[in-house]
Amino acid sequence: MKNGETIATGRRVIRIEMEALSALIERIGPAFAEAVDCIYESSGRLVVTGVGKSGLIARKIVATMNSTGTPALFLHPVDALHGDVGMVRPEDVALILSKSGNTEEIKNVVPVFQRIGVRIIAIAGKTDSFLARVSDIVLDGSVAEEACPLDLAPTASTTVALALGDALAIALLEKRGFTAEHFALYHPAGSLGKRLLLQVNRIMSTGQNVPVVNRKVALTEAIIEMTSKRLGATCVVDDDGTLLGIITDGDLRRLLERQPDISSLLAADAMTANPKTIYPNALASQALELMEQFKITQLIIIDGHRKPVGIVHLHDLIQLGLR
Repeated sequence: MKNGETIATGRRVIRIEMEALSALIERIGPAFAEAVDCIYESSGRLVVTGVGKSGLIARKIVATMNSTGTPALFLHPVDALHGDVGMVRPEDVALILSKSGNTEEIKNVVPVFQRIGVRIIAIAGKTDSFLARVSDIVLDGSVAEEACPLDLAPTASTTVALALGDALAIALLEKRGFTAEHFALYHPAGSLGKRLLLQVNRIMSTGQNVPVVNRKVALTEAIIEMTSKRLGATCVVDDDGTLLGIITDGDLRRLLERQPDISSLLAADAMTANPKTIYPNALASQALELMEQFKITQLIIIDGHRKPVGIVHLHDLIQLGLR
């Protein structure tokens, strides 16, 4: 196959699937709204099932539902008939995906769902199929043609089923008033979860790792403290331990440009007074915003008495993927 023919094939596949989705838009109507209400009003879970490629799409729908506030699980129809149907309860709702709607696995599992008493929603590729006839709600997942030239491999039909699943999930998300904060709770390890949940006290250097010197100590001693703690800065405090300022590597470089001989200087002579600070329960994302706003690389964490309890470096926040 020449490159031109390959490109044409790729474009044809995308066009067919795009046209299938365009046709689907016009079929989103009362049945779709009824399906959303059925799932929303259920006190149970959404049990999603399908065979083959439909089963793969079903798994993706389950993942999307769970991450957007709708409890869902995937149940393979064969496994259901060999004991796994025991996880299904009458308060659940079943979502069954099938292109033909007439496979033996689907025909066998539907009566089991009916005996349990769950309501059945179908995403059916054929609206005159067995599945469509026995379901409580039918979502039309038919396509004019598959992108496969043999009209065998599910392509456009699985795209349509996936889009219907996404549409259900997002409609349910909006109906539940699901927010970014809710999403973060289900994705604590993702970048959004970290931005919305991770607090400074989880990542800051604490205890003996916090560089601190009294304002009266020699500047050379402050430099030793900075070097030993390897954070490129040290807090400067008064006799009560209250934060007065900060000395950074940048402060030292600028000082040496003005005054090469620092042997007689104290920490207070080199510090930047009233440095930017943040509280331990603040979000790490807020710390990052503050550091970027004022172009600083170290941020001191203080308690309610303005005493330093930690310090965080810009690089630590960036490595967490907060930027």
